[in-house]
Amino acid sequence: MSVVSALRERLRAMGPELLGFAAAGICAYAADLGLFIWLRGPVGLDPLTAKALSFVAGCTVAYAGNALGTYRREQARVSRLRQYGIFFAVNIAGAVVQLLCIAVSHYGLGLTSQRADTVSGAGIGMALATVLRFWGTRTLVFRTAGREASWTG
Repeated sequence: MSVVSALRERLRAMGPELLGFAAAGICAYAADLGLFIWLRGPVGLDPLTAKALSFVAGCTVAYAGNALGTYRREQARVSRLRQYGIFFAVNIAGAVVQLLCIAVSHYGLGLTSQRADTVSGAGIGMALATVLRFWGTRTLVFRTAGREASWTG
């Protein structure tokens, strides 16, 4: 079996997991964005407070979607609070990746337009953060006996 065939087969086997993760992510994004717009607009909160609150809400929606949907049958016996804490940490790491992409583009490369910030943060940063979040969610949060994390934390 060629490397390409093996990779294709592995991606096909992961299809339902990838789709479930994406569905949970889309719902979380909608909750985050909707709450941010509401808190920033009618409620009148400052942008950082609004974003912090909407981020926590989005993480909670993503966790619920993954815990009750994508990884429901695969969960190891772990307390939900500990699991959510690890999930939240993985999502914080993803947010840091997005912020680093903006920082490198804006301050390091001097690309200071709103479009450049959007491409670096919501485009490149989101893509890299999504890969990190998928890996972290799969290996650190919802690990199973057949797919243990490579560390014993």
